[in-house]
Amino acid sequence: MTELFGCNAGGLGIFATARCTPEEARKNIREIRELTDKPFGINQILNLGPIAKETIEVAMEEKVPVINYTLGKPWFIDQVHAYGGKVLGTTATVKHAIKAQELGCDAIVITGLEAAAHGEEATTLVLLPLVASKVHIPVISAGGYQNGGGLIAALALGASGISMGTRFAMTQESPVHNNFKQYCLKASENDTLRSNRFDGLPSRMLKTPVTERLARSRFPLAEAIRGALQIKQMLNLSWGQFIGMSVKMMTAEESHPIWTQARQAAFSYRAIKGIYDGDMKEGIFVAGQVVGACEDLPTVKVLVDRIMSEAEEFIKKEHSILAEMSASR
Repeated sequence: MTELFGCNAGGLGIFATARCTPEEARKNIREIRELTDKPFGINQILNLGPIAKETIEVAMEEKVPVINYTLGKPWFIDQVHAYGGKVLGTTATVKHAIKAQELGCDAIVITGLEAAAHGEEATTLVLLPLVASKVHIPVISAGGYQNGGGLIAALALGASGISMGTRFAMTQESPVHNNFKQYCLKASENDTLRSNRFDGLPSRMLKTPVTERLARSRFPLAEAIRGALQIKQMLNLSWGQFIGMSVKMMTAEESHPIWTQARQAAFSYRAIKGIYDGDMKEGIFVAGQVVGACEDLPTVKVLVDRIMSEAEEFIKKEHSILAEMSASR
């Protein structure tokens, strides 16, 4: 588990629960807890309806230290705070960041345009300082980070920390398929695509023959039906639960019409095929623009230690430059 190694290396590991049933999530949470005494978290997409609610309830029963959510309204903040946990809200706009603070979130993960998967139009360089100036809780910046220089830049712009998805996906402990890792090693900063054709929402993927075709495609009815049935089976949902999840998505605060749900079902099916099965013909790969700067597959510990060492060297270098500038006045 990448999140486990991330915790033990000094970071905050977050376990993604979207492809788990609630009981699978519980099993993984307990396994993580047995293998580390460090804080860790789970990430849950809230617009998945009953399955999301059940998974959050499991996380609270297990007293997971950090719950990170996206795409929905966090009804569970007070309950998490009651056992001493923290809630992180992932957003992509200033408006939603302010709302997350008002709802009681302990910190905000703000996602710039460069990031993998979902995001809005503002880049990290613009979005981060804007959000940091509007809220008083810690801000974690996501989108475009892979080294110590990026960490220092984020701190200078008002962040309390950074989130790295693509970079940690390309580590030895990452569960993503080696086909994905090897494809990423060959990619440049220009080898991603951003489109709403993947799952109905603006989203960034690695550029492959599959994603290029999907970006040009129209409504994928047959593929959407197949994807929906795959997700129903994967999450072990009854037809009632499955229909309830769809209705919940259409009536949520961040509502999604049926055509968006259809694309999301197709996307989920292809993402699993790509990320975990390594299927280069049918699968798709989620990756940010920073993929072009990821040139090796280190262990998580080596990566974290490298980032901290680079950050320290960067600070020393900048101090030296500022000292020289002051002396020359």
